[in-house]
Amino acid sequence: MKKKIPLLLASTLTVSMLGACSYQKEDNKAGAKEKSSNKQVLNLTETAEIPTMDTTLSTDAASSNIMNNTMEGLYRLGKDDKLVPGVAKSYEKSEDGKKYVFKLREDAKWSNGEPVTAKDFVYSWRRAVDSNTGAKFAYILFDVKNAEKVNKKELPVEELGVKAIDDHTLEVELDNPVPYFVSLTVYPTLYPLNEKFVTEQGAKFGLESNTTLYNGPFVLNEWKHEQSFQLKKNPTYWENKEVKLEEINFNIVKDRSTAINLYETKAIDRVVLTSEFVDKYKSDADFKTIKRPSTQFIRLNEKNKFLANKNIRKAIAMSFERENIGKVILNDGSEGIYGFVPKGLAKGPNGKDFREENGKLIKEDMKEAQKYWEAGKKELGVEKVELELLNFDTDDAKKIGEYLKGQFEKNLPGLTVPTKMQPFAQKLKLEASGDYAMSYAGWSPDYMDPMSFLEMYTTGNAQNKVHYANPAYDDLIKKAKTEVDVQARWEALLQAEKQLLEDAAIAPVYQPGKAYLQRGTITGLLEHKYGGEFSYKWVELKN
Repeated sequence: MKKKIPLLLASTLTVSMLGACSYQKEDNKAGAKEKSSNKQVLNLTETAEIPTMDTTLSTDAASSNIMNNTMEGLYRLGKDDKLVPGVAKSYEKSEDGKKYVFKLREDAKWSNGEPVTAKDFVYSWRRAVDSNTGAKFAYILFDVKNAEKVNKKELPVEELGVKAIDDHTLEVELDNPVPYFVSLTVYPTLYPLNEKFVTEQGAKFGLESNTTLYNGPFVLNEWKHEQSFQLKKNPTYWENKEVKLEEINFNIVKDRSTAINLYETKAIDRVVLTSEFVDKYKSDADFKTIKRPSTQFIRLNEKNKFLANKNIRKAIAMSFERENIGKVILNDGSEGIYGFVPKGLAKGPNGKDFREENGKLIKEDMKEAQKYWEAGKKELGVEKVELELLNFDTDDAKKIGEYLKGQFEKNLPGLTVPTKMQPFAQKLKLEASGDYAMSYAGWSPDYMDPMSFLEMYTTGNAQNKVHYANPAYDDLIKKAKTEVDVQARWEALLQAEKQLLEDAAIAPVYQPGKAYLQRGTITGLLEHKYGGEFSYKWVELKN
């Protein structure tokens, strides 16, 4: 017996990279396009260059946000993060939860006019799990039958559990039932790819606007690297009549004060506020706040000879005050966090929030931190330690980096923390290559489940950039992935986070809030808790 579930009625399941967005002014107006009262044109800023438009290779929030608006998977997120029709119309799920059959719409097209078919999904998913591709997010597909074995070259890619029954029917087999599987389909790694186009572009695929193919509401029309990019309405999109915006202009502006000035002069339509501007604007009609279930944290690279020592890592994790960041430095609703999984991500079988149930796993105890610190130095036979802090090149990141440096050097005798600020894409490369000691980073959920935060720290995971390895932790994650009993699964996830923090694999810092100004003329803009941050598909500007 199979359950047929229309996409219009499907909702995100309660069981979801914060890559910081960083974007450079072309001139004193940041190259913002002139708005016409007769046109549906949205002008925005970002703080980072798009690292890639190759959905298989994407690992960051900046890319994911643009992909969410220029491409489309089986599902996409609608209002209140409910799943709404994408390329698929409906699906059937087997009683054991291990087989899905998706019915695809016949009017879905690529921006070159070719139809989007089930074969495009098969090619994309096979490409992702093929280790020769080097996809850092291949593991997000590891619940698909044989995916991990294919990734390890134990089986050919043809053995992956995804099949095109015909052009408009896609069959997916899983190794184990996954309660959140359908919500994974909103993530770029699971988007379709046109094999002919990707092959023709070769190494150029996804690096320029004209070497990328689109099947979403918009297309990337102009891409001036490190300066600006533009989205234009996609005339071949199956539901293009619902898309009101004609174009969206993004300019890369790293300096927040400059961006706020652009908002004040009506050159842009939305801007995030830094701490010094919050009090000034909090009574303004355009002022808004939001909190996403994401976490800012410090990566502690265990390839570093000092950070390979657990006592050194534990000392660092305990040696700074977190609440000052939200209340004083940012003033935007951010809160100190004492675990890795953020508040508001998921609730357990008992209805309790994961963060509430697992409590505070980090103590802010300077005396205790110094005990661990001295023990670590003694074990290493050193009195002085230097640990460079890799950071983003944005205003907020600079402030937080300076604060952390001051706290570390004040509370841990003999520690020196030089800082290294890098553009977003370059920072990602340094982390991926392991060429850093500590790194100020962030993570947003790919799906609404603690696994989205915890799975990446299993031994050998491509996103395990701290090179943490603990068989006990791996076993807990494996149990959570295969356990059918929901309470036992939940307990395994709780224990896994405790183990991760006990080993001080990372140092959680804060859960971000956001204060911003947005024109009252903007309607229908959706901001999501997981996946791509914004959906512009339903935006309409009304005077």
